[in-house]
Amino acid sequence: MQNSISYYQQQLNTFKAEVSKTYKKLTVLSTIRLVIFIATTVVIYFTFNNWQIATIFGLIGIVLFIYFLSKHSSLKATYKLKKALLNINEEELKIASGKFHHRDEGLEFQDANHNYALDIDLFGRGSFFQFINRTATKVGAQTLSAILKANNITEIEKRQNAIKELSKMPEWRQNFEAIAGLIVVESKPHHIINWLKKYNAFLPNILKRLPLLFSIATVVIVGLSIAKLIPVAFVGYWLLIGLAITGKYLKKINDLATYTSKIRDTFRQYAQLLHTIENTSFSSTLLQEKQKEIQLKDKKASVILAEFSKAMDSLDNRNNLISAIFGNGFFLTDIRNSYAIEQWVKTYSAKVEQWFNVVTFFDAYNSLGNYAFNHENYVYPKILETGKQTKVANLGHPLLKTEKRVDNNFNIELEQFFIITGANMAGKSTFLRTVSLHIVMANVGLPVCATSSEYVPVKLITSMRTSDSLTDDSSYFFSELTRLKYIVDAIKTDKYFIILDEILKGTNSTDKAIGSKKFVEKLVASYATGIIATHDLSLCEIEKELSEVKNYYFDAQIINNELYFDYTFKKGICENMNASFLLKKMEII
Repeated sequence: MQNSISYYQQQLNTFKAEVSKTYKKLTVLSTIRLVIFIATTVVIYFTFNNWQIATIFGLIGIVLFIYFLSKHSSLKATYKLKKALLNINEEELKIASGKFHHRDEGLEFQDANHNYALDIDLFGRGSFFQFINRTATKVGAQTLSAILKANNITEIEKRQNAIKELSKMPEWRQNFEAIAGLIVVESKPHHIINWLKKYNAFLPNILKRLPLLFSIATVVIVGLSIAKLIPVAFVGYWLLIGLAITGKYLKKINDLATYTSKIRDTFRQYAQLLHTIENTSFSSTLLQEKQKEIQLKDKKASVILAEFSKAMDSLDNRNNLISAIFGNGFFLTDIRNSYAIEQWVKTYSAKVEQWFNVVTFFDAYNSLGNYAFNHENYVYPKILETGKQTKVANLGHPLLKTEKRVDNNFNIELEQFFIITGANMAGKSTFLRTVSLHIVMANVGLPVCATSSEYVPVKLITSMRTSDSLTDDSSYFFSELTRLKYIVDAIKTDKYFIILDEILKGTNSTDKAIGSKKFVEKLVASYATGIIATHDLSLCEIEKELSEVKNYYFDAQIINNELYFDYTFKKGICENMNASFLLKKMEII
């Protein structure tokens, strides 16, 4: 962790200096532009009677002003990028210090019916998503959430290698994040893709060369008029003819221009991001496969998207009244630009979705690579074949502070079931979420909070908290039964690691004990693997009847009239409960 903090601090200092230096250059360029404007105006004023000299100085002034304006615009883009990189490193240092609760909670991705998302605090305030997410686009965040919820146990090592490679590319990752975050887009990518797929062209192919021929004719007519070979009125008539031709398609051109004005920034953004992907050499199989999806024989995808963005920019210039009248009247610019856009859509619309998906993939995987970079002391699980034993040494919850966290060893065989007992606040629920996160992170391909991990891939399913939407006892109980039925149905068709926390809470203690025992017996009979945490010590009797069941506990001790927890995972049954002690200690009874 120290290496990443040192890196961020170094980057922060570097970009602070560069931002300050660039700002000073921008100030100088702004001053030069102002001086050129004032000087040109003064010279033209004093030479106004001699129009030849005034014109020459005026042209020189305009050329110089445009040159320094271009320099200023280019430098301003650089300034914005460096400022974004400065902010990224500031944010990383803030998160490393434990201050991340201001970030996106990802609540829109929460699903109470998901196999585990709600139970293990995958989303929400203080969640794993909030801690890990560095995506710069909405669809990137959506993809990251889907990766965390995927329960995918295939090709884990392939994902591990991709994450390892990205973790070693902090400059590339930060540059990608900065570029993606600089452009605010109006339209969502899937809306754009649907529009491209459904778009119907309205300009016939016969208009392909008409704007060029019309423009040549305009130059000839204007030239003949200047030479006084034809009346000047012909220029006006020709202008009206051009406007009439454009007017035939005006409504549809207006509709096209309205929509493209909303999506051009998206294409500009994705063109820049594709450029960064295209010009990078990747070694891991997954990243190479994604890179190949944007490779074309004749032209780069980033260039193609940039061309489309420029075509939309050209059409947007019609909002200038002078350009709209004279551009369309003499050069049919609306028809030319609209035709170019329609031909682009016809040629490349089928590929855009794939290109967008590649950018989204890298946006999501940047977060995973960033997480691995920030936790260099974590380990990538060694993936074992089915039938082996999962063994994790010094397993801890990744969101708990290192100095306060108590790590535990965790070993479990396929088709074993652990019953965990323990006093209130002894660490049972935290341990269940720790094991759950280990499974989720291992399946995603992330390094885990442990010193070693030998992991047999398995899907996760949990029942640790029932939805708060139903609060009366009968409804709560029915909601819990529905969840347990969901689990029973799921394990009929696939292998899952089941994690349960104090089931059947909505019924009386005797009924709960009987029901819990029968449910665990059914799970064991179904060859399930998992853990159940309970306060009911009678459930531990199952160990005597079924060899697959093992008892573990978290202890609580009263030392010098104070409650003490060691949060250590131990073999056996808990003997010390603390509810009565706490009631007396807090003078409730």
